[in-house]
Amino acid sequence: MNGNQIAVDIFDKYASDYQAKFMDVALYHGSLDVLCAHIAPRNAQVLEIACGPGNVTRYLLYKRPDLQILGTDLAPNMLTLAQANNPTARFELHDGRAIAQLPAQYDAIVCGFFLPYLSREEAMQFITDAASKLHPGGVLYLSTMEDDYSTSGWRKGSQGDEIYMYYHEARYLTAAMEASGFVVLDLQRVVYSAGEGVTTDLLILARR
Repeated sequence: MNGNQIAVDIFDKYASDYQAKFMDVALYHGSLDVLCAHIAPRNAQVLEIACGPGNVTRYLLYKRPDLQILGTDLAPNMLTLAQANNPTARFELHDGRAIAQLPAQYDAIVCGFFLPYLSREEAMQFITDAASKLHPGGVLYLSTMEDDYSTSGWRKGSQGDEIYMYYHEARYLTAAMEASGFVVLDLQRVVYSAGEGVTTDLLILARR
């Protein structure tokens, strides 16, 4: 079984625990507020990748109730929770690595902490594919854990299950965005204590 499938199975198994721990996205309100301010049209079409229990969706709809959000995830239990938490949004089972297969175009693509489960090559492809799915002027929001890519590897979670985590670097993510025709509008970092160490979350907003 590959690392991606292991991650999906773990998130599906512990969906309720994840919801209890991560529904509050207060740490990221600053960057999400910037995102909402740059999604210009009313009733904008928004694609959210790896939506989990709908924690980010809920905040976006709190700030912008007009948004038409399609949330996707590969964990069925996460989708069930997301729909319950956000009755006005739509949710579908879909692999975030295959967004190029989706038929619609969007005004915004939101990708909150999906990149930690993508290799550098997959992350580069995701950015390219996201550019192809956005209307001109559309925005892409990415968040991931930032560290030297060489530190990626298997990590043991609080439940004891091991999951492969990829760490990414701002320099190659922003370079990939620019190569795909994006202009970076905002880049923020959130630093906090995690276990015995410190974690840096990287938050990037770019316009196509």
